[in-house]
Amino acid sequence: MIDFSKCDEELNNYKGSEKKKTLIYDNKKYLVKFPDPIREKNKNISYINNAFSEYVGSNIFKIAGFETQNTILGKYNYNGKEKIVCACEDFTDGNHVLYEFENLALSTNPDKKIENELSDVMEVIDEINSTKKINIILNDNIKEKFWDMFIIDCLIGNTDRHNGNWGLLINARSNRAIFSPIYDCGSCLNPMLEDEAIQNLTEVEIKNLAINCYSCIKENGKKINYMTYIKQMKNEECNNAICRVFDKIDIEKIKKFINGIEVMSNVRKDFYIKIIEIRYESISGVREKIK
Repeated sequence: MIDFSKCDEELNNYKGSEKKKTLIYDNKKYLVKFPDPIREKNKNISYINNAFSEYVGSNIFKIAGFETQNTILGKYNYNGKEKIVCACEDFTDGNHVLYEFENLALSTNPDKKIENELSDVMEVIDEINSTKKINIILNDNIKEKFWDMFIIDCLIGNTDRHNGNWGLLINARSNRAIFSPIYDCGSCLNPMLEDEAIQNLTEVEIKNLAINCYSCIKENGKKINYMTYIKQMKNEECNNAICRVFDKIDIEKIKKFINGIEVMSNVRKDFYIKIIEIRYESISGVREKIK
């Protein structure tokens, strides 16, 4: 396992609430995320397993054929304690700039501050597609890419895909823009659950966790329940994304990948596989009805 504590460190300029460092490994820049025992003051909210969530979630996107930020599990010795960390490669450089969606929204309409309301997100995407004021050349269908991402976020149970962790990667020389590689998956797969709590879960409780998982995207002011939303089949763009994405989800490859993570407990491996399989079967059922 790579020991990132031996890497050169730069001043950290990355946003987000997790504990992190900016390190250079193999001549590449990485955002290294640390386990976060208590992320929020005065709240007993532990993200001790967010490194596993980040690594597994990112690689499930990659297995499904998405352009995805490269991630590495490693260790870091900090104050005499060895911690499991996830290093996330920086995919930006002097020629390629990431514009997060919340900044794109301000570019299209500076008078309108959007939150995570689905209708607002779709409206901004339409404005990006139609406006002539933003000097970019779109090489991707942003709306399709958004819904494709939504389906895998549903599979991994990502509860925090907000407007600040997806966007466009723009070539500063040509102004050509593509949907950015997928990044920031640390809030998937129940990072607040420690192994002891997982061991005490019944099969019914695991199923409930799988089904009752909410996106931070809202509809009419309420967070969208992933499974309920896709089962309603009321959104044609979402339905089309299921058709595009489902056959690319290699569930056996995902299970093999999870089982091959040596530093993760068997308890956590089994939990991840069970909860993903439940969601996979649900998405499969919707896919059959759409056909």
